[in-house]
Amino acid sequence: MASSEAFDSRTNSVAVPRVNLLTMFRLGLFQMGLSMMSILTLGVLNRVMIQEIAIPATLVSLVLALPAFVSPSRIWFGQISDAKPMWGYHRTAYVWVGAAVFAIAAFLSVQVMWQLDFAAEAAGGWVWTTQTLGWTALLCLVFAVYGLAICASGTAFAALLVDISEEDNRSKVVGVVWSMLMVGIIVGAIISSSLLKQLTPGASIATLQAAVNKLFMVVPAIVFCFAIAATLGVEKKYSLYSRRSQVVNREDSISLRNAWEILTASRQTGLFFTFLLVMTISLFMQDPIVEPYAGQVFNMPLAESTKLNVFYGTGILISYGVTGFVIVPRLGKRRTAKLGCILVACASLLLGFSGFSANPAFLKFGLVLFGLATGFVTTAAISLMLDLTAAEAAGTFIGAWGLAQAISRGIAVVIGGTVLDIGRNLLPSLELAYGLVFVLEAIGMLVSIWFLNRVNVTEFQTSTKQAIASVLESDLD
Repeated sequence: MASSEAFDSRTNSVAVPRVNLLTMFRLGLFQMGLSMMSILTLGVLNRVMIQEIAIPATLVSLVLALPAFVSPSRIWFGQISDAKPMWGYHRTAYVWVGAAVFAIAAFLSVQVMWQLDFAAEAAGGWVWTTQTLGWTALLCLVFAVYGLAICASGTAFAALLVDISEEDNRSKVVGVVWSMLMVGIIVGAIISSSLLKQLTPGASIATLQAAVNKLFMVVPAIVFCFAIAATLGVEKKYSLYSRRSQVVNREDSISLRNAWEILTASRQTGLFFTFLLVMTISLFMQDPIVEPYAGQVFNMPLAESTKLNVFYGTGILISYGVTGFVIVPRLGKRRTAKLGCILVACASLLLGFSGFSANPAFLKFGLVLFGLATGFVTTAAISLMLDLTAAEAAGTFIGAWGLAQAISRGIAVVIGGTVLDIGRNLLPSLELAYGLVFVLEAIGMLVSIWFLNRVNVTEFQTSTKQAIASVLESDLD
């Protein structure tokens, strides 16, 4: 036996080593990659489609929301990764295959977008023709595939974090990995801005196409490499899944139907699911409109508006460290989440008011504050989410909470784009139209507090354990 190995007398086997800080940062590369991909879709594509090639904002919002609307598959992917290892791994192979698919789909989506633009130009403007309808349908299909790949890889990765961590070090793992997600937002914004910096207002479609194509080749390739580097060897060395789970050797015992029974066993499931839904919708309603807001109200060029994510990401990055190590230990998860909801509401209103100043510095300051507030509420929500996860079905539960977050982000994107279009038609100025989105966002954050007040972690854990035991007993019968 190597000197670095320890013997666990309880299991009569070599003890699994504890995940170290370097591995935590390595795991964070995957989250960093996912946030870089989000910059491409919600930081670049939305601006290009809405402002540069004039596709209606409502349609753009619906297309960009499709990856979230396929998020019910997260429960299925989570349950499959619990029960059916691929290439000998419960999590790692799903992460890799998913990353390869979403990297390819991201590049293909841009190529379809250009064809849609050419079809619209041939029709003399944006009207529904056979060609525009066909390319729109294909674009929707590509984004749906992209979303399925994100669901498969993201759910398996989050379940891996549960597998390799224990109660006393899980907050450290979450803090480091989610901090890297924010680093990805900053890095992705910088890379995107540098590759798009040659673009000027009024640039030709050919120049725009060349720059965006290059961006969507370089970044997805980097992200795929990150996914491999982040997870290579981690599951084999650190995973505790086989030791914790009562069902790891009974791979057919928790089917998708059983998983649904477990998820719906407690009323707390619905309460926490609804809290995540309302909170996340409110938190991300501004996602599809910030860059167009910067371009149309503040007259910022594409490269500069993309860089706004640096300010938002910096605020979140600072907030994660402060909240995880100082605020949560003092206030507790629930009170921290409430405070975060209130701060997000205030920051949203500030972003809306900034439009009347037409001062980009005011917008950037508001985004830093919005990032700080977002860090408060997400740190507390993630901690609560991991508290509500059972070892026997880690992937299934992570899939359920991921479903709540993903589908609500999709709804948020649609609401943001649709409300903006309504505001443009009904209100006398662009400032008021964009401001309407930020006001609704603030109201939603306050509503989410009502659901949070009714979440009881102890009741949830008790009901869930009883449901798992009941499922296992019924299978034995």
